[in-house]
Amino acid sequence: MKKYLLLLILLLSMIGITGCKDDDLIKIHLAEVAHSVFYAPQYVALNKGFFEEEGLKVEITNVNGADKVMAALLSGDVQIGLCGPEASIYVYNNGQEDYMVNFIQLTQRDGSFIVGREQIENFDVTMLKNKSILGGRKGGVPEMTLEYVIKQAGLTLAHNSFENDVNVRIDVQFGAMAGAFISGEGDFTTLFEPTATQIERQGHGYVLAAVGALSGEIPFTAYSCNKSYLEKNHEILEKFTRAIYKGQKYVQENSNRDVAIAMQPSFVDASLDDLIMVVARYRSIDAWCHTPSFKEEGLNRLMDIMELAGELTVRAPFEKIVDNSLAERIIDELN
Repeated sequence: MKKYLLLLILLLSMIGITGCKDDDLIKIHLAEVAHSVFYAPQYVALNKGFFEEEGLKVEITNVNGADKVMAALLSGDVQIGLCGPEASIYVYNNGQEDYMVNFIQLTQRDGSFIVGREQIENFDVTMLKNKSILGGRKGGVPEMTLEYVIKQAGLTLAHNSFENDVNVRIDVQFGAMAGAFISGEGDFTTLFEPTATQIERQGHGYVLAAVGALSGEIPFTAYSCNKSYLEKNHEILEKFTRAIYKGQKYVQENSNRDVAIAMQPSFVDASLDDLIMVVARYRSIDAWCHTPSFKEEGLNRLMDIMELAGELTVRAPFEKIVDNSLAERIIDELN
């Protein structure tokens, strides 16, 4: 009896220790623009325990859209947002006093793929002529990058009409594009992974091309926070940056299979084989940044694309909406 009592006391003490340890972690609420393998370093950091090593408990919510990420940051519902840097440009240009500052660049190419209803060997963007494609929210980086690629191919476009060469549909919400395509909307669509591969596996379409391979390098996704939060929480953000950089290094230094296994707890509906394939696709276009540093030339190229899309009239100053001080410190520390 005494033996069982001692065992019970030991188990209760272990539960108590575990609870205290979790309570000691600093909680960070993070809003992500989408739930995608495209953000592999983040999920590696989460599942490999890199955040916990830094004393952080990161809770991630998919809000389906950069505008919703900004709304969550502005309302104070989250401390950090992951989305296209264009959203921080819009907030700054709207005169927001507590504007958003990007402090980590995560991806350096568009992460979407063009999906069609038929398998097309040697697909070329000019094949979109006289066709419709679901492009997402007007003014979002995925939609603007798609427009850039279409124009670079010498085609003209219109929104929600066939007035020009390509009908770019912007009337379907980002999170509903896969379902809309399956139900018959559009001749083509753009989708992120693992959704694109899942659509292909289910026989609803075929992955034809990576938009990122066609567009060249741009700062496609970055972590940002309110200026006031950055000023008051340097130590927390330094810990967060260190964890993400560990995730970036893991992705660069390990095999597609190892990266897929590390991410699998965050993608329970995707098979390991699918995750391995998707990691390979993103690696083949060098989608992930190798370090957390945000390059000024990249922001300038993004603003070029925004101007071409008619979404930007005034450029935001790099030194206002980007702060590389944390990234540079962590890069020096871990190299």
